[in-house]
Amino acid sequence: MADGLDPIAQFEIHKLVDLSIGKYDISFTNSSLMMVVGSLCICLFLFLGTTKRSIIPGRLQSMAEISYEFVADMIRSTAGRDGLKFFPFIYALFMFILFANVLGLIPFFFTTTSHIIVTFALAMSVMTTVLVVGIWKHGFKFLKLFVPSGVPIAILPLVVLLEVISFLSRPFSHGIRLWANMLAGHIMLKLFAGFIIMMFAALAGAAKMTAILPFIMTVALMPLEILVAFLQAYVFAILTSVYINDALHPGH
Repeated sequence: MADGLDPIAQFEIHKLVDLSIGKYDISFTNSSLMMVVGSLCICLFLFLGTTKRSIIPGRLQSMAEISYEFVADMIRSTAGRDGLKFFPFIYALFMFILFANVLGLIPFFFTTTSHIIVTFALAMSVMTTVLVVGIWKHGFKFLKLFVPSGVPIAILPLVVLLEVISFLSRPFSHGIRLWANMLAGHIMLKLFAGFIIMMFAALAGAAKMTAILPFIMTVALMPLEILVAFLQAYVFAILTSVYINDALHPGH
């Protein structure tokens, strides 16, 4: 299959600037570029949305305020008012993932969240924050997180073991969920787009019109993929709020 039709080719990482420090490769890649572009888009969006603050907000100001209130309400409902201390961290995660997902839907752009190393790094930053906050705030009492209240002594060791395994699996499930959804969605879009080209090239005359079927599917999938892009950012952010709540209130 030609590279232009290969659904996996869109995930290949290419070096734009070859850099290394000793044996460590720190090259600037297409993935790095999209991270920078996404971060700049977020900064531009928030700057333009807040630079002309008015009583009657414009579109950008309304969108910026809605994004702020959306994340703040989510944190209050899951981690309480104490969780608002971590609003900058959770908001940054939500916006970065959202913009990375949406920008990846633009043709010829690269989706950074389609690589598990990126999503796993984001998940590890969350779990590191949870561990640091939990131990710093509660000391050894943080271990109450692994001892649910009301469990009979006879099965307590088994329950504690399951809780520890569940906790250690969080960064994997947290990262894999985002990665798998973005990877599958982009492969599906690429396949239908490839069908359009192949059918149009292989058929003759009026039969070429049958290529409109995969075209309709591609158009129909785009709104769904935009929804998935938002939902995955939301799920990542709300689970982060839940995990932080565990660090702030272990054993609850």
